[in-house]
Amino acid sequence: MTTPPMRDNLDLASSAREMADNLPAGSLDQAAAASVAITCATTRTIPQARDVLQGLTPAPVRQAALDLFDRLSGQSQ
Repeated sequence: MTTPPMRDNLDLASSAREMADNLPAGSLDQAAAASVAITCATTRTIPQARDVLQGLTPAPVRQAALDLFDRLSGQSQ
């Protein structure tokens, strides 16, 4: 049994951007996906991106972004 390869930040950014583009403008999910896209595009590592996302405000966007990030990156914390 093999494990799927880890996705890098640019892969995650691309996936999140595509999601954000297809979600209703102004929605919590769109804000979270856009936040993940921008964060992943501007950080080098998965841990660094997670650390930056933990500083997002407001709290509902932070939680939605972290949940999405975990799903996209295949991590659970």
